[in-house]
Amino acid sequence: MYTYDVQLTLGAPQPLPDEVALDGFDDCQFTLCATTVAWPHDPAVVDYHATEGHSWRLRLSRDGAQVVRLTSAAGEDPTTVDVSARGTASDLVLFFYGRIPLDSLEFEGDRRVFDQLAAWDPSV
Repeated sequence: MYTYDVQLTLGAPQPLPDEVALDGFDDCQFTLCATTVAWPHDPAVVDYHATEGHSWRLRLSRDGAQVVRLTSAAGEDPTTVDVSARGTASDLVLFFYGRIPLDSLEFEGDRRVFDQLAAWDPSV
């Protein structure tokens, strides 16, 4: 992220390398998003899809936020999703860290869930 920030300051931001971005987004989901702190809103399911072929599902409920990696063999029902975002792994990471807006990604569903996620601080 720091390299991107410097590049942005200089006016020439570059996408994060694929492997770095995929690992970074995966790490964010499992270390920063996953929690047992109760989600204070209506339960929701959020899917993130990287164009490089990786996907994650975030389930938000009174039990907190649980993350799983999606695979075609996982048998996850796509109709249970409230909102989803699709983009390059780099764009997903940059969106997650507030460097680019949601409109930079393809998204479907209830945008309000993304707004709630951005405002939620489970450490409080």
